[in-house]
Amino acid sequence: MESPLLKLPGAVAADAPDEGIAAHYGEPTQEQRALEAGRAFVDRGNRGVVRVSGPDRLSWLHSLTSQHLQDLKPFEPTEALLLSPQGHIEHHMQLVDDGEAVWMHVEPGTAPALAEFLDKMRFMLRVEVADVSDAYAVVTTGREPEPGALAMPDVVGTAQIVPRDALAAFPESERPAGIWAYEALRIAAHRPRLGLDTDHRSIPHEMGWIEAAVHLDKGCYRGQETVARVHNLGRPPRRLVFLHLDGSVDRLPAHGDPVEIPGGRTVGFVGSAARHHELGPIALALVKRNVPVDAELLAGGVAASQEVVVSPDTGANAKIDFPRHAARRA
Repeated sequence: MESPLLKLPGAVAADAPDEGIAAHYGEPTQEQRALEAGRAFVDRGNRGVVRVSGPDRLSWLHSLTSQHLQDLKPFEPTEALLLSPQGHIEHHMQLVDDGEAVWMHVEPGTAPALAEFLDKMRFMLRVEVADVSDAYAVVTTGREPEPGALAMPDVVGTAQIVPRDALAAFPESERPAGIWAYEALRIAAHRPRLGLDTDHRSIPHEMGWIEAAVHLDKGCYRGQETVARVHNLGRPPRRLVFLHLDGSVDRLPAHGDPVEIPGGRTVGFVGSAARHHELGPIALALVKRNVPVDAELLAGGVAASQEVVVSPDTGANAKIDFPRHAARRA
């Protein structure tokens, strides 16, 4: 569904996976600075929106997802994962309950599959599932949410679920910024994105989603055995890293490009990459856990140094305060 904001002056459409919204509005660097300062909004209307209503909704979602939702209070935002039986991440959901329904937003194109799965799991419970992406959109904004807004903390400001026909009014009070600006700030904040920074084998420990999206003291849910086994007995096979890329190269590595160590051995893949207005070219990558944290890397052929996002000692009940700037380029 194409956003009406693509008709704004200077709007340039984004590429996959963010088709239908603007990559930028003609001034990507200025848009990034304005967004970081809380003076801009980002149309993220390509994201899916799913609504789950009914009196059993919280206990039901509690039993299916990685998060403790049984006692979730109205307008208290949280996030959750839906895992495969093997513990691989299938959906990452940002959600909030308004007292009558749980509203969640998910990656572009994934709402139909999520709604279909949830609908099949209703059995005799008093819940209703609807993909409402045609009627509602996600906007990340610097403005304070009004009381009762479906708002969740975001990379900057808040992400709000709003009626789709309300999108056109946002430029009246804030400057529009494209998804390029948002993605640069997201990567700089070390926040992975499902489908870009993950693959079909990714598990929560690898991505740093254990504290934010997984409750370790709740009952059973699909994929819970993998989470518990890694947390109590083992280590994840890979870890998320933040990369400072060589700024003298005039290109960014592409999604899926190999990450190599000197000698040409592939140790992972590039997820997201962007140009940050202060940090320069940056990226997130998923690499083998045993890659030394101070190893210089090649990301799609571009020289890169690491910052630790997920410690190589994650798991086995480890509580590690690892330096986040282990290998920042001078």
